[in-house]
Order: sequence, then structure tokens, then C-alpha cells
Amino acid sequence: MAFAVRAITLDLDDTVWPFAPIGVRIERVLDEWMRRHSPATAEMFTVEKMRALRERIAAEHPALGHDMSALRRLTLEAALRESGGDVALADAAYEAFFAERNRVECYPDAIHALERISARLPIAALSNGNADLARIGLDHLFTAQLSACSFGSAKPDPAIFLAACERLGVPPAEVLHVGDHPDADVAGAARAGLRSCWINRADDAGRHAQWRHAEVEPDLHFDSLAALADWLDAALPAPGDRYWSTPA
Repeated sequence: MAFAVRAITLDLDDTVWPFAPIGVRIERVLDEWMRRHSPATAEMFTVEKMRALRERIAAEHPALGHDMSALRRLTLEAALRESGGDVALADAAYEAFFAERNRVECYPDAIHALERISARLPIAALSNGNADLARIGLDHLFTAQLSACSFGSAKPDPAIFLAACERLGVPPAEVLHVGDHPDADVAGAARAGLRSCWINRADDAGRHAQWRHAEVEPDLHFDSLAALADWLDAALPAPGDRYWSTPA
């Protein structure tokens, strides 16, 4: 089967870099920041209790489920207020969080693969998270960046996929969405009319997830962005040739 692809939309967390280490560091950095600037808050809201507070704030504000930045700000404000701290510190605390949020360690293959892919096709970052590619230093590899918090809804909502396609100026049927999540990325892209590529990286034990989604299957399936770049190099031998056959 052949299909045309003229652009890429790309998930970030757990596709370009692992998020779990970032989450652990964020909790540690915020705890240390509170101990320096608002000790009463750190005493009342340990790492575990701050995590529970985040969950409570998210439950109290379901309309902000797509906006990780807003929920984080509200959590910090609530922690300061409920501990008798200075709520005016929330902005500085958020900046400490956001700086750590954007200190990412990309998968070993990711940056070189993105350089290779972006040399062939325009890439739009499409993420439910709140990473800032400019602060990370990777924005030069992307034509556009669209996040759930900036757009107003999250994947798998078809609207955010279609908005990314509009920014790229390419019809959905000719855009390949690349991501790690079976529902948010693969199924979401398919329902919006895009092609999909599942990046299924091995876990710490070297195991790969099994595809278990009954409704849809990815058009492409690789274990790294490097493998996708290799496939593009092999499938697109001539400049301007945009028609590729899905592998067996």
C-alpha cells in the first residue's frame, strides 16, 4: 500500500525524551526551592503530599485537564496559601519548575534522527505536555509547535491534529503523526484522518509493548526515531518523491 506524506507531526514526551526522569527531578527541585524560600510550605507539603495536592487540584478543575501549566500554577498557589506562605512566591516557584521541566535528556538516537527527518520534511511538535522547544534548544528542527495548553484541548481530540495540519499547510491525509501513545497518538491521529507511526521503545528490561488497540493499527511501527529516519531514507530515494509503501 502506498500513501503520500508531505509533513510530520511529532509527539515529544516519551517519544523524543523520557518524561519519568524529568518528573522525579521536578519534584525534588520544587521541594528544595520551597525549603529555601517557604520552609512552612515544604514542611506541610512533602513530595508525596505535593503530589496528592496536584491530583486534588486537577480533580477540582476538570476543565483545565489539557493545561498542565495552569494546573501547576494553581497547585503552587494552593500549597503556599494553605501553608500560610506568601502566594506572591508562586511565580518564582513556577519558574523553578519550568526551568527543570525543560531540562530534558533526549533518547540517544533522537536529535540526529530529527536532523535527518527535518532535512526532508517539515515537522510540527504536537504535545499534550508543556515543554518549550526554544528553551530546550531544539526549535530549529521544527516548523511549528502546538501544545494542548496553547490550543485548548488535548490529543486524542481530532481538533488539535487538524490545527497542526493547518499550521503546516498540508491536508491531514498527507501528514504522518509520530508518537508513543496508542490512544493519544496513533488512534487519535487515525480518527483525525492522519497517517500514524507508533514509536514503541524498549523498556528497561529490553521488552517492547504489544499492540492491543482493537479499533486501529499504526501505518508504521518502529522502536526509535532513528529507525523511522532510516526508513524515510530508504523509502524516499529521490528529491520530491513523496510516495512511500508501508513495510510488511
